[in-house]
Amino acid sequence: MLLYSGHEEENAPHTQGVALMLSKLARNALVGWESHESSIIKAPFKTKKEGTTINVIQCYAPTDDSNDDDEYQFYDRLQSIIAKCSF
Repeated sequence: MLLYSGHEEENAPHTQGVALMLSKLARNALVGWESHESSIIKAPFKTKKEGTTINVIQCYAPTDDSNDDDEYQFYDRLQSIIAKCSF
């Protein structure tokens, strides 16, 4: 199973996004997933310990070529996603 966050148009190339490739075991443990624009995916997985999930966050950060506003927005969004993960 492939979780992809990026272009949403049908037959669009899988560029400018992030992805998680899941094995059958990981797919069965997947609780759900969220796409946060094209650069962040959050996917919680069940664990063997009752009532415990693990959150996997896959992302790509702006490069040095990006403008400062893009960098600030990205890190603010990432921090917000991390803060919503229950500890």
